[in-house]
Amino acid sequence: MNEGTLSPNRLINETSPYLLQHAYNPVDWYPWGPEALERAKNENRLILLSIGYSACHWCHVMERESFEDEEIAEIMNENYICIKVDREERPDLDKVYQTAHQMFNQRAGGWPLTAFLTPDEHTPVYVGTYFPDTPRAGMPSFGSLLENVAEQYQEKKQHLAQHNKVIKDAFARLRTVASNSELPLEESLMESAVQELFQQYDPVYGGFGDAPKFPHPTQLILLLAFGRRRQASAAKKERAIDITVHTLEAMANGGLRDQIGGGFCRYSVDAKWEIPHFEKMLYDNAQLLPVYVDAGILNNRQDFLDIAVQTGEWVVREMQSENGGYYSTIDADSEGEEGKFYVWTVEELKEELSYEEFKVVDIRYGLRGEPNFEDNWHLRVANPLSVVAERSGIPSSEIPILLESARQKLFSVRSRRIPPDRDEKILASWNGLMIKAMARAGRLLKRPDFIDSAARALEFVHTQMWKNGRLLATAKDNRAHLNAYLDDYAFLADGILELLQARWSNSDLNFAMELLDVLLDQFTDPTTGAFHFTSDDHETLLHRAVPTHDEATPSGNGIAAQVLAKAAYLLGENRYMDAATKTMHALHPAALHLPSAFGTSVIAIEETINPSPIVVIRGKLDNINEWADACSEAAPLNTMVFPIPLDADEGLPGLLKEKSGGTDVVAYLCSGFTCSAPCSSLEELKKIIGNV
Repeated sequence: MNEGTLSPNRLINETSPYLLQHAYNPVDWYPWGPEALERAKNENRLILLSIGYSACHWCHVMERESFEDEEIAEIMNENYICIKVDREERPDLDKVYQTAHQMFNQRAGGWPLTAFLTPDEHTPVYVGTYFPDTPRAGMPSFGSLLENVAEQYQEKKQHLAQHNKVIKDAFARLRTVASNSELPLEESLMESAVQELFQQYDPVYGGFGDAPKFPHPTQLILLLAFGRRRQASAAKKERAIDITVHTLEAMANGGLRDQIGGGFCRYSVDAKWEIPHFEKMLYDNAQLLPVYVDAGILNNRQDFLDIAVQTGEWVVREMQSENGGYYSTIDADSEGEEGKFYVWTVEELKEELSYEEFKVVDIRYGLRGEPNFEDNWHLRVANPLSVVAERSGIPSSEIPILLESARQKLFSVRSRRIPPDRDEKILASWNGLMIKAMARAGRLLKRPDFIDSAARALEFVHTQMWKNGRLLATAKDNRAHLNAYLDDYAFLADGILELLQARWSNSDLNFAMELLDVLLDQFTDPTTGAFHFTSDDHETLLHRAVPTHDEATPSGNGIAAQVLAKAAYLLGENRYMDAATKTMHALHPAALHLPSAFGTSVIAIEETINPSPIVVIRGKLDNINEWADACSEAAPLNTMVFPIPLDADEGLPGLLKEKSGGTDVVAYLCSGFTCSAPCSSLEELKKIIGNV
């Protein structure tokens, strides 16, 4: 759309890049807010709610086909109050109306989400996703849909009160979280969840289910946790690890991973992980990065660790702002074509690479036959290094060198192309996930630059998005706004606990405690003990959810339970443990029905039954870091190691005040609320934690 030919609509004052993309549509778009809602009510006009996000390919398609079309825009403006929502800024609205889509259509929704809402109660009368500009594949054209819904609304206005009641009653029945504090938390729940994943596993291509295939990192995290569980049989633990390794190999070798620049795309359109939807999301990479770290260490897989490093370097290079916060997404499209930035012709590769470089690239990526993506090649590993050496006749020691040289050349060439758009809003929740990932990778892989990256991101969130004792959900262009959600508080507190293990800061610990205190004060559902997705002082919506299962991101309630339990053990805070226990009892009945969908909550329950070891190390900074590194190498991966320097004594809260140090280093090993006598021998400590 030529911005010079149109006046902007009301989206021009928003910070969301997705909303700003629609600011020059001929549609009279509003953001969600009092102005639009009051106008709809006053004029008794249906609301047309369109929810999407900036990296969404089909959102762009629907905009080009319909929202930029003058005739379609005229129908929209004449009959509806049109509201555009960025689902990444307003996950509360997205959850409500995706749930409505499931109710209306008996299947999951997606993006763009298209919902027609009543002007008073905002209950949906019709919900769909993408609609084309002309009828196809059994879908009506968007124009005809607009006219039909408007006509039906005029004919059936008198029935709206009954309709509203039916929909609201249906939402009320969704409150299936039924806490039972009398029911003991089942230790077998993790095994049941893993058994379901065994059945869902694709033994040919790895991963779970069929196309489209998503990485499902929460399920991989669950399998890794089970693999180090002492109570499980050796055969089941081995199978869990084998499934994880196979899946990580398949994703790393496939087109899901950017073989040239690093980072993972959203999902694969096929079962073989070959061709992705090309958008890159911060939250996917934030979850996959530590999985590759942990799996690499657990299985002595240097290739997994290399992939983790490449992913972390991509994060610093392409996803971190100058101010420290992490950006949200990179679009799938560039120059109006999906994947154009990432794909190659054989002629391009021959032109840019030396003879030997092309020779190994040709074999490694299987560039014979028909190209795999719209007359171009999207690179994915087709042959192992041994086959490349055998077929090329080049010594095996030279193959990795040639492949890396080729990768660097292609990266340089690609960097001169027009890149996909990047959504540069900074979301508190996704930053929490990435702070945790970068801090963990930095600590375990000895990459202080990754730890620096995590610390810079936390500093941004703390200084720019924490206002008057409350967290804000999103920030861009020096403006932070919108009430934060459950995920924002829980994920950020979890990230801080990981960062504290890499680099201690009393200020960061206090911030984590402030976040948890707001969580308890503003989000607790008094009926169940679990947490609402929105705070008590949030605007009233059609439905106030208590989210339970994992989605593309972990369950906010599951992470909240985990981080509350960890903080309780670290600080000796009974109120945190009480809240964690209530949350787990609330989640437990639902998790019994489909435990594999509740992986994060299952791990939280396991954490209560069999707490992870905690090591607190006190002494001079240089000495405690040496001890911390040694502990991390000797201890199980779930061990939390907190090196706290002597100069942090003043202001330490809770039980940490009692874990003092002196001239020599001393360590305290704890399990749950029970701690051993202080240990002043590193060798002795390594022996003890190696047997935990």
